[in-house]
Amino acid sequence: MGFLGRLFGKKEEEKAKAAPQISVAKAAKDNSIPPEKVGLDGKFDESGLAKRVAKALDDAGISDDVGLWVAQKGDTVVLKYNPDAESILARAEQVAKRVDGAGGCETVPNS
Repeated sequence: MGFLGRLFGKKEEEKAKAAPQISVAKAAKDNSIPPEKVGLDGKFDESGLAKRVAKALDDAGISDDVGLWVAQKGDTVVLKYNPDAESILARAEQVAKRVDGAGGCETVPNS
């Protein structure tokens, strides 16, 4: 199980596998929703950006065996991490920033 399944459940992992590759800009325009709210299937999803980032981390081969969580505040991706995730944090941040709809990325140590 990867980030997407661990953070959002097996159902979201299955949705991502079944959904065709989407264009966030097109889905946002066609459905009149903010890009950060576009889900894995191109429909409105309150956590759309965070789910797409989790999927991107999986696609990039980043291990989910560390204490790293993905959330969002508006169009900002929030990566919350434990000390064991520090070795992958810079790479995870690069991946997160490249996801369509991400306006920025914030890293927050888990306290």
